[in-house]
Amino acid sequence: MELFGKTGKTVRTVLAVNGNRTNLGVIGRRLGHLGYLTALSDNGPEALSLIAGRGFDVVLLDMALPTMPGLRVLQEIRGSLETADLPVIMLTARSDPAAAVQALAAGADDHVAKPFDFEILAARIERVLARGRRIAELKRANKALDARIATRAMELGEAKMELAETRADRQRLIASIQALNDQVERLGTESVHV
Repeated sequence: MELFGKTGKTVRTVLAVNGNRTNLGVIGRRLGHLGYLTALSDNGPEALSLIAGRGFDVVLLDMALPTMPGLRVLQEIRGSLETADLPVIMLTARSDPAAAVQALAAGADDHVAKPFDFEILAARIERVLARGRRIAELKRANKALDARIATRAMELGEAKMELAETRADRQRLIASIQALNDQVERLGTESVHV
C-alpha cells in the first residue's frame, strides 16, 4: 500500500501486533512520529483479518499473543499466496534467543528483541521494506519475462505450422512435378511407338 504524506513523501503502512495494549499504544505513537501510518491489533485472528483486508508494507508481530501465538500467525501469513512475501519482523523477548531462531526459521524477515530502541526498529523496518521492494520488482520482471516467453512460444508454434505447411506444399509440388515428368516420359515413349 502506498500512501503519500503532507510532504509528498511515500508513507509506509505498518501493522503492529502486540498482546499488551499499553505497549501497542506506545509502538503506534512512536512509529507515527517516525512517519509510518500504523494499524494496531492485540491478537492474531484480528491481525490476520486486517492483513487479508488491507495491504500493509510490513508487519511487526509479537511472538507472545493471546489466543493465537505469533509463530502461528506467521505460518498463516507465509501459507497464503497473497501474503507469502509480506515483510514480517518478529518481536521477541531479549532473554529468549531460541525464540529469535524459531522466528527466523519460521520465515520472519527479521527479529527485534524487547525492549527495543525505536531508531533501530525503524532501521530494520526500512531494511525489510527495501528488500520487499526488490522482491516486488523481481516479481514484476518475472511476469514480464513470462509474458515474453509465452509470446515467443506462440510465435514459434506459428512458425512451426508455417514450416509444416511449406513442407506439405513442397511435397505436393514434388509429387506434381514427378507426375508431369512421368506424363512427359509416357508421351515421349508413345511418340516413339507411333
